[in-house]
Amino acid sequence: MQILEQLAQLVLGALPTFFIVLIFFLVMRTAFFKPIERILAERSARIEGARKEAEAAQSAAAERVKAYQDALKKACAEVYAEQETLRRGVLEERVALVKDTRQSANETVRAAKERIAREAADARRQIERETDDLGSVIARAVLGRSSGPAPTREAR
Repeated sequence: MQILEQLAQLVLGALPTFFIVLIFFLVMRTAFFKPIERILAERSARIEGARKEAEAAQSAAAERVKAYQDALKKACAEVYAEQETLRRGVLEERVALVKDTRQSANETVRAAKERIAREAADARRQIERETDDLGSVIARAVLGRSSGPAPTREAR
C-alpha cells in the first residue's frame, strides 16, 4: 500500500503543475494561437484572392492579345488587298502602255513602209526616165554618133 500512497502523493504534487500547464495552454491559445490562426486564414484568403485576380488578369491579357492579333491580321489583309489592287492597276497601265507603244510602233513602221514604197516608186520612175536617156547616150557612144544632145523623154 505504500506504493499507492506514494502514487497519491505524486499525483497531488503534480496537480499544481498540471493546472499551471493547462492555464498556460489556455492563455497561449487565446492570446497567441487564435490570432495566428486568424492571420493565417486571412493570409490564405488574400493569397487565393490574389491568385484569382492574377488568373483573371491573365485571361483578360490573353483576350487582348487575341483581339490585337485579329486586328493585326485584318489590317494585314486590308494592306494586301490594297497592294493587290495597286498591282493590278499598275499591270493594266503597263498593258495599256505596251499596247499604245506597239500601236505607235506599228503606225511608225507602216508610215515608214509607205514612205519607202513612195521613194522606191519615185526612184523607179526616175530610173525609167533616165534609162532611155542613158540608153541613147550609150548607143551614141558605141556607134560613134554625136549628133547633139539626146532628146529627153519630156521633150518627146
